[in-house]
Amino acid sequence: MRPNGMEAAPPKDALAWLAGAAASLLHLAGALKSIPLIGALPVDFTIASAALALPLLALCAITRRWRVAPEIGLPIAAIGALWLWLVLAGCWSASGAVLGAKLPEIALLGPIMLFAGLVVAGDDAALRGFCAGVIAAGAAVALSLAANLAEGSVALGGPPGADPEKWRIAYQVTGLAIAMAAALAALHWAEAPEALPSLFWLSATLALALGALLPGGRAALVALALCLACGPALILFRHQKRARALLWVMGLLCLATAAALFMTNEAKQHARDIERLFSPTMLESSGRLPLWGAALALAGQAMPFGLGTGGFSLAAGFGEWRGRHPHNLALEALTEAGLPGFVLWLMVFGGAAWVVWRLGRSAPALRVARILMLCLPMAVTLQVSTDLGNRMAWLALGLALGLGLRAQAPGKEAFNVRAMG
Repeated sequence: MRPNGMEAAPPKDALAWLAGAAASLLHLAGALKSIPLIGALPVDFTIASAALALPLLALCAITRRWRVAPEIGLPIAAIGALWLWLVLAGCWSASGAVLGAKLPEIALLGPIMLFAGLVVAGDDAALRGFCAGVIAAGAAVALSLAANLAEGSVALGGPPGADPEKWRIAYQVTGLAIAMAAALAALHWAEAPEALPSLFWLSATLALALGALLPGGRAALVALALCLACGPALILFRHQKRARALLWVMGLLCLATAAALFMTNEAKQHARDIERLFSPTMLESSGRLPLWGAALALAGQAMPFGLGTGGFSLAAGFGEWRGRHPHNLALEALTEAGLPGFVLWLMVFGGAAWVVWRLGRSAPALRVARILMLCLPMAVTLQVSTDLGNRMAWLALGLALGLGLRAQAPGKEAFNVRAMG
């Protein structure tokens, strides 16, 4: 630690930084497709970003020496067992189309995204590049969305005749991307040593936070509130600036209250998620309660081995409709993979949360805070949306477990190995 309590900056490494930046494009490819120029590309942007990111990440991984904390051993082993069990559970699934779409994403994309998250989180330069890419991507998406809404060329929920399911997912991912960018900008504000950079990052945080309201996603709003409340406060508390941390939290509360009181009718139309979030019938109107109830009932009927991977929508009467999953990963694991799948899910995601808690107490604040800001939005989303085939979930899991990895480039001294706990 430096005498003033601030942590030394990690050593610069262009390869790792570029690998992290490219991985951020892969992570947020779904949100970036909402930008008209990117959406109109002749090549799928997800495939293009994967072709750029994966060679860089592999090169970054093989040119470094890695130190591994023993705490991540059990969750990593449980991940492999969970993937294997989900493949086996597909043998007794009644689904054809959903299983055929979902299982390759779990068994093939899952390991790739987990690898990307581990490499990014284990290398400080890669993590810095990843965060820079997230901020840039979130800002670009927010600007594009605001401009299109101002011109009337984009309607929330999609243009007439559009597939509502695809547009709903697109706006959920867009909101998450902007929320993560806002959270990371807030960390830069907390770390800024001078007034001018501090003012810049505070302005960027406020602008991105307002942008996160535009898509109308409630999960993104909850994630944004959690990130803004705990991320900068963690940095400030670690740097012995407790009074400033308390002022930050109080300022957030005052700003939220003022915004709720003085928001114009036009602004309220674009920030529908605020009104819907605090509605007494929020869970009923979102359709979550019926899905959760159906998932629990079917899980009980299909004990102990579940309906089989991808079997929920058929058993619940929705047909081969992947969008009608249980909207909660724990319930999905219990319903489709039975008790073995549920236990393995707890070991994987619960183990990742324990790793963050156990190793995060001794890891550098700048590293822990950034991983939290990247993982919290996905953690919220996993409770109310998406399924086990979501590649963003596996990359976020890799970021969390990456706290147990430390990379050392050849010929360089390791930087702050206290992260090993």
